[in-house]
Order: sequence, then structure tokens, then C-alpha cells
Amino acid sequence: MSLAGKKVVLGITGGIAAYKTPDLVRKLTAQGAIVRVVLTDSATHFVSELSLQAVSGHPVSTDLLDPTAEAAMGHIELAKWADILLIAPATANTLAKLANGIADDLLTTLFLATTAQVVIAPAMNQQMWKAMPTQANINRVQQYGAFLVGPADGEQACGDVGPGRMLEPEAIVESLMTYISREQPLAGKSLVITAGPTRESLDPVRFISNHSSGKMGFAIAQQALALGAKVTLVAGPVNLPTPVGASRINVESADQMLEAVMSQVANSDIFIATAAVADYRASDIADNKIKKNADTLTLTFVKNPDILKTVAGLPNPPFCVGFAAESQNVEAYAQKKLADKKLDMIAANDITRAGLGFNSDANALHVFWKDGSVELPPQPKTELALALLNLINERYQLQHS
Repeated sequence: MSLAGKKVVLGITGGIAAYKTPDLVRKLTAQGAIVRVVLTDSATHFVSELSLQAVSGHPVSTDLLDPTAEAAMGHIELAKWADILLIAPATANTLAKLANGIADDLLTTLFLATTAQVVIAPAMNQQMWKAMPTQANINRVQQYGAFLVGPADGEQACGDVGPGRMLEPEAIVESLMTYISREQPLAGKSLVITAGPTRESLDPVRFISNHSSGKMGFAIAQQALALGAKVTLVAGPVNLPTPVGASRINVESADQMLEAVMSQVANSDIFIATAAVADYRASDIADNKIKKNADTLTLTFVKNPDILKTVAGLPNPPFCVGFAAESQNVEAYAQKKLADKKLDMIAANDITRAGLGFNSDANALHVFWKDGSVELPPQPKTELALALLNLINERYQLQHS
């Protein structure tokens, strides 16, 4: 698919890769796109307005408060005009602003004001890319609905070698064309997704819980929306922004999560249980804070409801996908859960693998169904979520064909 007729606002930030943007504009216009360029103040040190105006055929915008721009196509009008907001290169500083809703220049204001599809091509030093704040910001802007292209891995201008290079202009255009032409195989489907941990109270100030961050479930919700699904996200106590377009129900305990799920699941086509639900809760919750009066403390626990098994046991259940986070005998435990709970599919991960699983932005899954399995290798959770959803849709279609 070409970009013919697509209105693209290209936002350029102050990274060395900005020198490649005149070529990027040429390649976008060669595919039929209409391109208008926005430069941040720091970007003007790396590429000239004149060169970008020459290749785009339109004046370049730089100032949020430019009186002439406001008279013609100000930031709100430009935000409404765009079909695509492409930010390339996107520096670590700009990503931090986007992730936190800071609008202190024309480009970041456009990001907040537009309903266009946002595409981001990061470019920065490899250590800056790997830094935890940057990865958190990347995760957040993706949850806002932005699509990430790159970065590439290789030698950088500073002499370091590693991930962080902006993709070459040709690769950015190809990725953009692939993205806008993608199908929406989940259009018309309703998904209920659980995510995060549960908290089971012991007294007014204490609870038991687990290390689940909710990132996998939120990534699945984000990608399901991109594939056209209607998504209800039942979330335990996590500090993650709601994917744009999802309906979110916040819960604390397993009982609350069960109630929320059962209120939604009757009208759903697919149920994906990524939440790490506590297996047990205290048999009695103390009315007052438990005091430290002895060297030992004995508590009695009772089983929590099995939400996934309850849903799978309904007279007309949705397509049920479970998750199994295991520290040993991963395949055996996963297949046992698949059979015992009468699931359609289960995705298992080995929590002992370094850098994957709980609180990480990456994971790997071994997915099982009744007569087959597929291993999904280590990758960012957003990409893993897409691969898993494509697999779920494939099995769902086979079951309903």
C-alpha cells in the first residue's frame, strides 16, 4: 500500500540523526504523502528549515506561538489536519515529555492535540536507550497508542555500538506503509483481559500480593485494540495508563476481580487471563492492625475462587486463554492447567529466566493448546502481545469455522 494522499506531520527533534530527515521527506513524498514539517528548537542545530521546506514544498513550523502560523495553520489546525504524526528522530528528552504529557513546544503540543496515528522513530545513545526511565517512557507512549519503529542496532555517532540508531529513512517509510495497511482481524470481537496482581487484606494496613506489574496484560490490551477488538481490561492494583480505547475496571482482591469479570464475560468472544491472582486469602481479616506481640505469627488462609476455571466452566464460555508463570516443570504444569481447567489455550513462561517476566518489559512464552504448541522467543512485551494475539485469533477462527 502506498501513502498516496496521506497527510503526514513530520516532527524532528534534536538528535544527530536529524540530518537524515530531508531524505526521509523525499521518500515520504515519493510515496504520495503530503508532508508538513515541525522542528523543535534543538533540531534547528542539526538540519536547516530551508532544506526541509525545499523537499516538502511547504513552510516549516518551529514556534508554538508564531503569529503567522496561528493565522493560517496553527497547532490545533495542524493537529486536525494530520493523518499521521511521525516523530523522527525522537530523542530521549522528547520521549520523556510525550510520556508525561508535557507540552512546552509546538511538537509536544501537537502530540496532545491530535487524533492522528502517532509513529515514533527513537534515536539516542545505546545506554540512554537501555536506561530504565527511557524504557518506562517507551512503554507508556505505546500504551497511549503510539507505534514504534526501531531503533536499529549498530555503530553510533558517539562511537558506541548497540541499540539506539534511528532506522534509515527507507526502512521508516516501509514500516509506516506496512503499519497503515495492516488488517484488523479482531474487528467486531469483544475481549475481556485481566492484568496485574490482586491484593488480599490481612488487616487495615497489610496485605499479601505478588510481583506482577500488569505490563503483559496491558500490552495485550493495547495490541488487541490496534487489531480492531473491543477491549475490557480488568486491572489489579498497578500504576499503568489505560490503553486508549479500552474500558478499564479497577479491582483489588480476587473476589472483586471475579465479580468484575463475570459482569463482562457473558458478552465476550475471548477471555485472556493474564492477571496473577492470589491463590489464597486470609480466612479472617483483622479489624485492627495486628500488633507485634510475639516472635511468631500464625495466620489461616482459604482458597480464592479460580476465575479462569469459573469462566471456562460456563455453559457457553468464551475462548479462554490462561497464563502460567512457573519456576520449574513449566511445560508439564502448563499442560496440566490446560486440561484441568478445560482451557482453549495457555501461555506459559519460566520466571527464573533473567530479564524476563515480572516487572520486565520483555518476556518469552511457550503457548499450548490441545493438540499443539508454539514457542514465542524473548522480545518486548508489546511485540510478544501481538504475536500471541495473532496465534489466539488463528486458533479462535479454526474453532469457529
